[in-house]
Amino acid sequence: MTQDEVLDEFRASGALLEGHFKLSSGRHSGHYLQCARVLMNPHRAARLAEALGEKLPGEILDSLDAVVSPAMGGIIIGHEMGRALNLDAMFLERPDGEFHLRRGFALKPGAKVLMVEDVVTTGLSSREAIAAVAREGGEVLAEVALVDRSSGSVDLGVPFFPLIDIDFPTYAEDELPAELAAIPVTKPGSRK
Repeated sequence: MTQDEVLDEFRASGALLEGHFKLSSGRHSGHYLQCARVLMNPHRAARLAEALGEKLPGEILDSLDAVVSPAMGGIIIGHEMGRALNLDAMFLERPDGEFHLRRGFALKPGAKVLMVEDVVTTGLSSREAIAAVAREGGEVLAEVALVDRSSGSVDLGVPFFPLIDIDFPTYAEDELPAELAAIPVTKPGSRK
């Protein structure tokens, strides 16, 4: 899929929002990608996961044992990646503020893992999830995401393959432009 085709999927599902949003990273933006909306149609989610799978080099694909994603945002696309790659898909949760596998999920020692996210902005959640996989006995070989909002600057410590790169500006709370500060803020993400 081309970048325009992916953005068309976001637009068609009403997943590209405009306003004033506080992102999970704590930064503010005039745009928000509500990936849950673009993934609510199973056929669209499957197409996006298949397109993500095509981004991965063969040597990584051939080495994978499992797919892991962080809750909440990564669950649907992680599950679809598991289906597309014919691998088990698990998700991490933060019951105490730190990611853990729960619900009976477990990685075999040394399992080679593909981390799957919906959107990456600063990479904080991804790095925390990658560290959790290591604590659980696995090794993350690479990460895929529907959207890279970092302008290509994020360093996850593993190869990163986003479906699209989007360069919507983000701002620290004390750097808000007047036009954005004048709009009431919405916090649509899954983090408090």
